[in-house]
Amino acid sequence: MRFASELEMQLAGYGLTTAHIFYRLPDFDSLLQTYLWQDYDLAPDFPQMHKFLDFWKQNLDGPLHSVRYAHKRLIGPNEWRQVSGEITLH
Repeated sequence: MRFASELEMQLAGYGLTTAHIFYRLPDFDSLLQTYLWQDYDLAPDFPQMHKFLDFWKQNLDGPLHSVRYAHKRLIGPNEWRQVSGEITLH
């Protein structure tokens, strides 16, 4: 599904997902590197994050060690309401 703006994504239930990825260097197996990834994603399945991690496994040489992630919906149901009128003073 394509969205015209980030606001439309947030209204559709997308939230900001941050993944802290630990991976090993190909030539130095004892060293861990980190990579931060952020994108709008749908909890609890996280299709965008899984798509990125699958790309990593198939195309990059550094094997994954672990992934920590956090997710926050930026617009919740109680923060959005429709305004049916507007009153202007002065």
